[in-house]
Parts: sequence; C-alpha cells; structure tokens
Amino acid sequence: MQLYTINTGYFKLDGGAMFGVVPKSMWSKLNTPDENNMCTWALRCLLIQEGNRLILVDNGIGDKQDAKFFGHYFLHGEDTLDKSLAAHGFNRNDITDVILTHLHFDHCGGSIIREGNNFVPAFKNAIYWSNERHWKWATEPNEREKASFLKENILPIQESGQLKFIENNIIEFPTGISIKQAFGHTDAMMLPQVNYKGKTIVFMADLLPSIAHVPLPYVMAYDMFPLTTLQEKKSFLTEAVQNDYVLFFEHDPLFECCSLQQTEKGIRVKDTFKLTEL
Repeated sequence: MQLYTINTGYFKLDGGAMFGVVPKSMWSKLNTPDENNMCTWALRCLLIQEGNRLILVDNGIGDKQDAKFFGHYFLHGEDTLDKSLAAHGFNRNDITDVILTHLHFDHCGGSIIREGNNFVPAFKNAIYWSNERHWKWATEPNEREKASFLKENILPIQESGQLKFIENNIIEFPTGISIKQAFGHTDAMMLPQVNYKGKTIVFMADLLPSIAHVPLPYVMAYDMFPLTTLQEKKSFLTEAVQNDYVLFFEHDPLFECCSLQQTEKGIRVKDTFKLTEL
C-alpha cells in the first residue's frame, strides 16, 4: 500500500463559524483572519494505492461553480486536483474508487464536472462511495444545512450509475481500510481509517478540521449537533491516544498530520509531520 497527499487548493471561511463559541481573541492566534474575519483553510485529500485499486478520499470544491459562488469562498493557491494527481504519475481516469466522507460542497465538489450543458462524473472509471443514511440527509436537506448540499455535486453521481452505498461500515476494499462514522457535524459522516506502515491513519474530515480543533471546546458553528460532536471528540481522542493513531487533516492550512499525547490540560498535539515522513 502507498498513500499520497492530494492538495486541491485553499479556500476561506468565516473564523467565528469555524471556531464556534471560542472567542476571537483566542482563535485568531491559531489561524490569523483577514480584514473580513475570513481564515484560510486547506482542501487536502488522500489517495490510497493498493494493488489494482486507486482510492481517492474526498476531492475538494472543484471549479464548475460561478464567480458569485467563488466570491464567497475565495478559492486560491497553485494546487489543483489534476496537478496533484499528475505529480504522483496519475490522472482522473486512473481512479477506481472515490470515498466521499460527506456531501458538503468543499468535500465532494470535484466529483462532478461540467461538459457543455451537462454535469458528469469527473472520475469516469470510479465507483463513488457514500452511505444510504447520509445520502438521504443530503438530498432532503434541512434549511440550515441546505446551502452546503449542492444538487449539481450530488445527483449526477447517482444518475451516472456509479454510486454505491457502504453498509454497516463494511466496504469492499482491500484489508487495511475501514470506516468510522460520526454524527455531530452532519448525519453519518464517514472517517476512513487506513493501516499503513504499522500505524493507523485516520482521515479526520470535519470531526477535527485542523489541529486547532483538538481541544474539546473548539467545535464549529457549522456542526448540526455540536454536543454530539463534543462527545465524539472525547471518545475519539481517547481512542487515538491509546492506540497511537496518526490524524490526517483535510482543512489544516499548515499541517498534514499529527500524533497526540495526554497532558495536564487534556489531550493535545504531540508532533506534526507530513505523510511522507512516516
């Protein structure tokens, strides 16, 4: 097995929304906001090569939205999905599987591209993996979350016939890949876990968007059920320390991975490093 970091660029989100009840006087020291209170975040994905499978976990925002949309989120940077794949000798048609942690636009927007007046899968040879519970949640969204679920990112996947649902967190992948679910950020978000070089790598998605979100009170205002997130964080962080997990961050603007340690203040970051340093 080989793992690759796939950087697809950076975007901006409101700092207050990203840090919830934590005061700006505290969170601004962790991610410096601009004059509009917006902070920069990564759109970092994971590529897993195992045998004849090439498995992509999430795929960023994509580029098919209009200028008004990107005026809200300020997509920037030199990295793109295609450039990052090419840097490792791959292209979109090589992808055999796409695991979508959840269907918010910044995680699945690259799934679908525009061809003329049509929306079609960006990965023509891939199976797209979601789960039935989250798919229903995303396609019948509540008023608070509906702006994050864009139909053009989601419905064409099913229309293409390339969608499959993971059942009971068991996926038809090679040994060494498993799924953990979380229910605080959005319903039935999936967190892939990969056994790699004697370590368990956990793709954190939006349970822990960055290392700044490791302390328990740092819960996003975007989360649908923040108290559920709090309990999930407590449970996961304890498990992660006990088993020496490596956390892989999708949105941290600086750090790809970290290990954890128990301190007098609770569980905190021990070391930060790149995937290639494992």
